[in-house]
Amino acid sequence: MNKIEFYKAIYNLTELPKRQLSTIVLCGRSNVGKSSFINCLFSPQKVAKTSSTPGKTRSINYYLVDDKIYLVDLPGFGYAKVSKTEREYWQKIIEKYFVMNDSIILAFHIVDSRHEPTELDDMLHQFLVNHNISFAVILNKIDKLKQSEIAQLKRKSIDYYPNLEFEKNLFHFSSTKGIGKKEIFSLLESQLL
Repeated sequence: MNKIEFYKAIYNLTELPKRQLSTIVLCGRSNVGKSSFINCLFSPQKVAKTSSTPGKTRSINYYLVDDKIYLVDLPGFGYAKVSKTEREYWQKIIEKYFVMNDSIILAFHIVDSRHEPTELDDMLHQFLVNHNISFAVILNKIDKLKQSEIAQLKRKSIDYYPNLEFEKNLFHFSSTKGIGKKEIFSLLESQLL
């Protein structure tokens, strides 16, 4: 995988691309670092706009990788400063997106490693399990933790996600230091075979 380009932003599920391709989805709470994750994986290309304002992404953003697969950045969920109505609206759209899209081959659930998974993280995790969607959990911003905290996180992660396995579908990641990039890239490439 070498080339990535921004393909399309959609605000309504009627605007989904006509061209059907295998799809890898990024999902997680607002401000968890999905755009930085994309930019790190495909560095030096910087296709995803990053923002210090949580909840900025209000569209489903499609990226085209090597002209043969979609990488899709879903809006972050649970950001408190948007209205409850808007939060519920996007939650319904995201759930519907997963249910109606049978071209999804993998979902990356990105979690902030500095905090315990929230109720919303738990709900998303359960949703992916219940709908038999193949997924991996990315414990992001690992560079912000001390070595002792990383060791503790590794133990706790096995409790949170007993059905996952480190380096297979559970990864430590840092977009600033590139930690986990090689392993995640290998998983991505294996999906294209």
